[in-house]
Amino acid sequence: MKVPDPKLYYTTPLGQAYLGDSLAFLPQVNSGSVDLILTSPPFALKRKKQYGNEDEDKYVDWFMGFAGHLHRILKPEGSFVLDLGGAYMPGFPVRSIYQFELLVRLVKEAGFYLAQEFYHYNPARLPAPAEWVNVRRIRVKDSVNVVWWLSKTQNPKADNRKVLKPYSDSMKSLLKNGYTAKLRPSGHDISGKFSKDNGGAIPANLLELANTDSNSSYQKMCRAAGIPVHPARFPAGFAEFFIKFLSNEGDLVFDPFAGSNTTGLVSETLGRRWIASELSEEYLEGSTFRFDSLTLERPRAGVKKKEVIHHVAAQP
Repeated sequence: MKVPDPKLYYTTPLGQAYLGDSLAFLPQVNSGSVDLILTSPPFALKRKKQYGNEDEDKYVDWFMGFAGHLHRILKPEGSFVLDLGGAYMPGFPVRSIYQFELLVRLVKEAGFYLAQEFYHYNPARLPAPAEWVNVRRIRVKDSVNVVWWLSKTQNPKADNRKVLKPYSDSMKSLLKNGYTAKLRPSGHDISGKFSKDNGGAIPANLLELANTDSNSSYQKMCRAAGIPVHPARFPAGFAEFFIKFLSNEGDLVFDPFAGSNTTGLVSETLGRRWIASELSEEYLEGSTFRFDSLTLERPRAGVKKKEVIHHVAAQP
């Protein structure tokens, strides 16, 4: 079956959102033009969700259809950040390993490197799956997504000074009162440089980000317009961390499974150019409420999508 061509749905001062299947959209994006791909595709779940998802046993093959395109459009120093939720095997309290199977194939077949693994912990997630956690009480709740930070080379662009965390009270005290260099029980030699104020603490690869927002202007405006609120939005803080960490102002960020377009919103806020592609018109229409209505524009008649894609991806 022929995949319909994507169409430009709206633009902002820094970005463009397209309606259509990413498999049809990706071939039109310039090779080596994207600095950061940041996305959370529909997860591999046995129960179908309203936002669309592939069965766990087909998921890896399905996603690998995108992999070559994603590798091609990245700049040599670019990064690809992929957020994936877990799944249980049908009828049994044991976990699927589809995320790890996909990781191996992205490295072995698509040519990506694993720069670092992250874990996205949502402390507010409800206890699930109900059968194993609430009824039989033989598992604890699943509150962590794996996040693969992949790259095209062994040395992708990154700067952890852009995502430093505030120092703890104990570290503030240490900086104020000084620290005696000594050998720790682990064998690590902590030198006097440990007491240098670097402006903040280097974050860990465990990102604790609750997703409890239920009354944002986006959701209020969707409800008022009778448009479904996307049920699987990742928090803005998630996008903010990776966009700051792995890109610079003026860089191009792309989300091939945009949903409610959190990636586009955060990119716009942080001064990055962005492109988004989404298959559901309802979700894409709802995403317009995230942007300033005075600067958001609908496409003019006669504008060719290929020219627009080239224009965005080719800007310095």
